[in-house]
Amino acid sequence: MKNISILGSTGSIGTQTLEIVRDNDDLNVVALSAGSNIELLEKQIREFKPLIACVADSNKAKELENNIKDTECKVVVGMDGMIECATILQADIVVTAIVGMIGIRPTIEAIKASKDIALANKETLVTAGHIIMPLTKEYGINIYPVDSEHSAIFQSLNGENNKELDKVWLTASGGPFRGYSYEQLKTVKLEDALKHPNWSMGRKITIDSASMVNKGLEVIEAKWLFDVDIDDVKVVVHPQSVIHSMVEYKDGAVMAQLGTPDMKLPIQYALYYPERRYLNSKKLDFYELKNITFEKPDMETFKGLKMAYEAGRKGGSLPTVFNAANEKAVSMFLNREISFTNIYDIIEYCINNHKFIDNPTLDEILNTEQEVYNIIEDNKGGF
Repeated sequence: MKNISILGSTGSIGTQTLEIVRDNDDLNVVALSAGSNIELLEKQIREFKPLIACVADSNKAKELENNIKDTECKVVVGMDGMIECATILQADIVVTAIVGMIGIRPTIEAIKASKDIALANKETLVTAGHIIMPLTKEYGINIYPVDSEHSAIFQSLNGENNKELDKVWLTASGGPFRGYSYEQLKTVKLEDALKHPNWSMGRKITIDSASMVNKGLEVIEAKWLFDVDIDDVKVVVHPQSVIHSMVEYKDGAVMAQLGTPDMKLPIQYALYYPERRYLNSKKLDFYELKNITFEKPDMETFKGLKMAYEAGRKGGSLPTVFNAANEKAVSMFLNREISFTNIYDIIEYCINNHKFIDNPTLDEILNTEQEVYNIIEDNKGGF
């Protein structure tokens, strides 16, 4: 029996993780955490019977506690509660499926509690990779990537000598605006940006995919996960989303992981590594697959990807600025406060108005995030 804690259980990755639990009787949920969706969280508590559940909002937590007083589940609140879920003694592995930098502290505490991590929270490594990766070595724990692209790289490296690695190739679908000019991007609507051609994801990550900022975040994450130079992480647009990513070795050999666009595969692989379990999902049919195509990404139009490389090269506090500015800008776009291309304008403005920190501590990372939010708030009318 493997005991798991799921941070972000009501989101896209969290709910799909619980689907895998339903299909495997040797997985046991010991902790769940959610933001404010206590209706769904209550259903999850009643079905999976965790020992503990966390709610970010204190009022919602009280309401949940009252609603489930007939159960034995303990309700905890906020960051302290999330850390309690991440470090619960019974957990063997923690699925970090929270969106945003709020996931950093619980991940660090889970590592210190010697929990393996199934990582779906890319902001953790983007902003604090220089802190996280040394900690994993110090405490002897494993990080299993849940992002489909990083899982594909992890699978393609399996059994190979990492020292013979030459390049990492991250595939990108191109999103709903592939082939658009910058002028066309200026007029796209929220509804258009939320229509991803291949993947079913949460709203924030769907916008990130449309802007290709998500791919930029993945580039920085790959640098830390696989200990490679950022310029050895290449992005290639692959509209069919069949090849999830590739690795290229010094002799020119390329290993790739292929499959249908289904997040349950990388989630299950992370939970059971190195074992492969049967997964009840649509399988890739090579007889139906008509073509596989590749394109060079247009980094002049999709400027977020270019800025991510620049932030990743310089490192320090810049990836935090990049991530925080995007997080706030996407929230504004989802609220129809700004246009789609204003997302890039906001990221660029914040990078240009930030006082660089070379090797930020965790507190400096979190302070930088708040400073970025303040910069945006102070200049809201200018975007």
